[in-house]
Amino acid sequence: MKSGTNRLKGRDLKKKVSELLREMDFSSSLDQLASFPGKLVINPLLSFLLDHDELVKWRAITAIGVVVSELAKHDIEAARVIMRRLMWSLNDESGGIGWGAPEAMGEIMAQCHRLALEYNSILISYLDEEGNFLEYEPLQKGLIWGIARVSTIYPELFQSASRYLPKYLTSGDPSIRGLSALALAALGTADRKDLLQNPARDDTEFQT
Repeated sequence: MKSGTNRLKGRDLKKKVSELLREMDFSSSLDQLASFPGKLVINPLLSFLLDHDELVKWRAITAIGVVVSELAKHDIEAARVIMRRLMWSLNDESGGIGWGAPEAMGEIMAQCHRLALEYNSILISYLDEEGNFLEYEPLQKGLIWGIARVSTIYPELFQSASRYLPKYLTSGDPSIRGLSALALAALGTADRKDLLQNPARDDTEFQT
């Protein structure tokens, strides 16, 4: 598989990745994507974070997590470069918006403990109005999804997120409210149902 993949380049590789992301049996496709050389397949996968098909986008996020976690096992610096690329896409100076970047970061960290140790504080900083705050609500939704995702795996690394999440419980976007409750519950802060029914409680109740 790897030798065949090495012969694929440019549009042919992107077409192959697109086909795999759209396969009905995504489990099998994910195994194939994981067998590709990470440095080769990551660019096409990142491009599908912008896909208008939500299913394709979310499958790309899952695949990015698998590919980067595998890459980190033998080339941690290459994995760090990908994390920095995702961070850069969220920077105003990048000229882009960073669609899918927080979700991809969260998925990568959920699958790679070493990267979670290194980048947890950065992901949390995007919640903080005095940090690298993300003002755009669609990005906030992706960010909180990413934090909820990795918090279900490594809650001990994301406890400080509970300082910032309660304010999102009063968001006008129901998805943000729900994801915030999910993240807080994953962190062991409170029951999700209770959080949604009582979103106006003082933030100090949730601080660690």
